[in-house]
Amino acid sequence: MKPVLVFDIETIPDVAGFRRLNDLPGELSDAEVAALAFQQRRAKTGSDFIQLHLQRVVAISCVLRTIEGFKVWSLAEPALDEAAIIQRFFDGIEKFTPQIVSWNGGGFDLPVLHYRGMLHGVSAPRYWDMGEGDYADSRDFKWNNYISRYHTRHLDLMDLLAMYNGRANAPLDELAKLFGFPGKLGMDGSKVWEAWQAGQAAEIRDYCETDVVNTYLVYNRFRRMRGELSAAEEAAEIDFVKAQLGKIDAPHWREFLAAWG
Repeated sequence: MKPVLVFDIETIPDVAGFRRLNDLPGELSDAEVAALAFQQRRAKTGSDFIQLHLQRVVAISCVLRTIEGFKVWSLAEPALDEAAIIQRFFDGIEKFTPQIVSWNGGGFDLPVLHYRGMLHGVSAPRYWDMGEGDYADSRDFKWNNYISRYHTRHLDLMDLLAMYNGRANAPLDELAKLFGFPGKLGMDGSKVWEAWQAGQAAEIRDYCETDVVNTYLVYNRFRRMRGELSAAEEAAEIDFVKAQLGKIDAPHWREFLAAWG
């Protein structure tokens, strides 16, 4: 069984970067700097969505499914700073060379990790291998690598299911609930900055973890459609995931399983 790594990131405005780029006075609070950043984006674009290179990564949550089992965990502040979060994520790709799966990873998560990884001097040679690396199987990466939109070593489920047509994109939360999975539980990406300011780093991490499990469950439904899993095999995997989550003594997993019903 090839390792499968499903991932999701959570970000907040890069207040320090915005201060640097705009030469802002030090007496402005982080909240005031972020408010100015949102205001500038609204004036320029009509939306307060911050540009990707100014999105600071505060959490990366992962599901790793291997022949040995199922694991869900996070690389997150305050235990790790942004540089360590990103480096450890790419270290995992270096170690396992997994199939990676995301929801909008090509449009958001990975470009953010590229920009922020470069900012911190992160090393990710395996991830960037496109057939010219020093690995024994590097030639295979010419035809299937993590970078190409149309290769599947990185599978952006949202992009693929929409046939690479942004107008056809579907929300993960709604698909998950349509398929009988829990979906989002009380938080979404638009609330992360507010939660961060309130000191709720743990709640952001927990939300990210539940999102990545939803993505894994939708991925298995896609594998069933593609013929990789039978209905019975998907059902067995669902039972397995429920059992593994039930072993974790954490409130967000108890809430997740209760919502699953």
